[in-house]
Amino acid sequence: MSKDKTKSVTSVAAPMQAVVHSVNVAVGDAVSAGEELVILEAMKMQHALAAPVSGTVKALKYYVGEVVEEGAPVFSIEVGEAAAAQQGESHTQDLDAVRADLAELQARLARTLDANRPEKMAKRHDKGHRSARENVEDLCDEGSFIEYGQLMVAAQRQRRQLDDLIDNTPADGLVAGFGAVNGEMFDEEAARTAVLAYDYTVLAGTQGLFNHKKTDRVLEMAHQWQLPTIFYTEGGGGRPGDTDASKISGGGLDVMTFATWAQASGVAPRIAINNGYCFAGNAVLFGCADVTIATKDSYIGMGGPAMIEGGGLGAVAPTEVGPMDIQTENGVVDLLADDEAHATAMAKQLLGYFQGPLQSHACEDQRKLRHIIPEDRKRAYDMRTAIEMIADTGSFLELRRAYGKGMITGFMRIEGRPFGLIANNPAHLGGAIDAEAAEKAGRFVQLCDAFELPLVSFCDTPGFMVGPEHEKFGTVRRASSMLVAGASISVPVFMVVLRKGYGLGAQAMGMGSLHVPQMTLAWPTGEFGPMGLEGAVRLGYSKEIAAAGGEGSKEGDAIFNKLLDAMIANGKALNAAMYHEIDAVIDPKDTRAYLIRALKSMPVGKKASSSNNSGKRPFIPTW
Repeated sequence: MSKDKTKSVTSVAAPMQAVVHSVNVAVGDAVSAGEELVILEAMKMQHALAAPVSGTVKALKYYVGEVVEEGAPVFSIEVGEAAAAQQGESHTQDLDAVRADLAELQARLARTLDANRPEKMAKRHDKGHRSARENVEDLCDEGSFIEYGQLMVAAQRQRRQLDDLIDNTPADGLVAGFGAVNGEMFDEEAARTAVLAYDYTVLAGTQGLFNHKKTDRVLEMAHQWQLPTIFYTEGGGGRPGDTDASKISGGGLDVMTFATWAQASGVAPRIAINNGYCFAGNAVLFGCADVTIATKDSYIGMGGPAMIEGGGLGAVAPTEVGPMDIQTENGVVDLLADDEAHATAMAKQLLGYFQGPLQSHACEDQRKLRHIIPEDRKRAYDMRTAIEMIADTGSFLELRRAYGKGMITGFMRIEGRPFGLIANNPAHLGGAIDAEAAEKAGRFVQLCDAFELPLVSFCDTPGFMVGPEHEKFGTVRRASSMLVAGASISVPVFMVVLRKGYGLGAQAMGMGSLHVPQMTLAWPTGEFGPMGLEGAVRLGYSKEIAAAGGEGSKEGDAIFNKLLDAMIANGKALNAAMYHEIDAVIDPKDTRAYLIRALKSMPVGKKASSSNNSGKRPFIPTW
C-alpha cells in the first residue's frame, strides 16, 4: 500500500512546562482549524492548544495529569488535500460583536448618566440649574474629559440594595477627572485642567466616603502635575448616612481632602464655582480656592440648617444662610454670575489669564484717555472707564467688586498679554484706601505673584483713610498688610499715576515706594505730595493762616489759596519727573504702548528679590 504523497503531518508543541488539564479529542478524530484540542495548566492559568489546520488527529502523546516539558510535541494532525487547501484562509471576525462582559460594562456606564434619571434631571432643570455632567461638558473642550471613579456608588451597602445605589448614587455624587479648557486658544499643556463637580441630584451633593477618596486622588495628581483645578462645590457638606465604614471609623476626621486642597495653594490656580446650597465641608472647599465664583442662586455657609439647629442656634431656612447680598459685600465671593452657564464662562475667561497670551486683540481709540480726567482737579471720574479703555476690548474682569469698594482689583490684557491690576476708585472716599481696600489689594497682589502675572497699579489716592471711626476696623494692621505683601513679590510691577499720588497710600500702590515698580509713569494730571495738599497747607502753615484772620476770612483764604497753588505747582507730575521721583510723564493715549514696551524690556521669568529668597510663595492667604 503506497503512501499518499498529498498528505502531510503538523505537530503542536507545548509552549511551557505544564500539566495536561484536559484532552478533548482522540487519535483518528477529524478536527477543524482553531478547535481547542488540549488544555495545559501552569501556575493556575490554563493555556489552550488549538489545531493549526483542519485534518485528522494522527498522534496524541500526553494525557490528563501528565507533565509536559517546554517544546515537547503534544499532538500531531495529518492534513489532507481538502485541509491543505484551507490553510491560510482567514476567518472573518465580527468586530462589532459585544461580549457579555462588555455588555455588562456598557449597561453599568449607562446607568451613571443623566439620561438614566429623567425625573431628577427634570426637577433640576425646572429650577433653572444644570447637572454636574452638563457643567463639566460645557467647561471642557469636546471629547477631552477623562473621568475617574465613574462606577463608584455611595458607601451604604449595609442599608440599601446595590441596584438602588447604582441607579441613585452614580459616581458617589462627584464627577471628577481631567480635561482641556480653552484648548482652542492655548497649547495642550496650558489647557490641561483638573475638574471636579459635586452632583446635587445625588444625596444633595454631600461628601461621601468614596467620593472623598476620588477627590483626594484627583487633587493629589493635580498638585503633583501643577495643574489648575476648577471645582463645582454645590452640596450639603459631610454625609452621615454612609454606614459601610462605621465599624472601622470614628469621626472620619482623618480624611485628607481638605489638607490636600489647601496644600495646593500657590502651586497652580484653583477656581471654585458654586450654584445653590453650599454648606460645611463644601463651603470650606469653596473658601480655600484662589478665586471664587458663585451664581445669584447660591447660599454659602460654614454650616447648613441642620448643623445650626443641632448646635442649639435655632431653626433657619437654607436661604437665610449666606445669601449673595451678604457674601459678595463681605468678600467671600469674588465673581457673581447670573447662572451656571455664566459662571462656567467666567471660569474659562479667568483661567485664560493664567494660561498665557492671546494673538488677537483690539482696543478703543486711545485718544479718548486724554479726556478721562476732568480739568477741575476736584471732580470725580470713573476709573473703570479708564481701565476698560486701556485694556484689550472685553478683557477686563473685576474681582470682589462689592467688597473694599475703594480698590479695584482684576485681570486684563494689553496686546493679548495678561496683567493683574489694582486701581484706586476716586468715586469712593475720593480714592482713599481703607482697611478693606488695603486687604483686598494685598491679597490680590500675592495671587498675581504666585502665578507670575505682571502687575499694573493705577494710582489716584489721597492716602490711607484716617479718623476715629476707621481705626475701629483695625486699619493700622490691615492697611500695613498691603505694604508687606507688595514688598515680598517678585513679578514685574508697573505704576501709572492718573491724578493723585499722596502719602503712604501712594507708596502702598507702588509696593512701598515709587521706585519699587519697574517703571513709574504719570499722566500730565498727576499730583504728588507727602499728604493731601489742602491738609498739608493747613497743617504746615496754620500759624500764618491764623495770623491773617484764619480760613473763611478774605485775607486768610487768600494766603491759603496762594500756598495751595504753590504746592500744586511743586507737586505736578512734570516737576516730580524733573527730580526723578517718577520715571516719565506720558500722553494718556500712549499708556498701552508704554506698558507693553516696559513688559517686553523685562527679563523672562521672575525678577530677583532679596526679600523673598526662597523664590516661591508658600501659599496665598484666603483673605
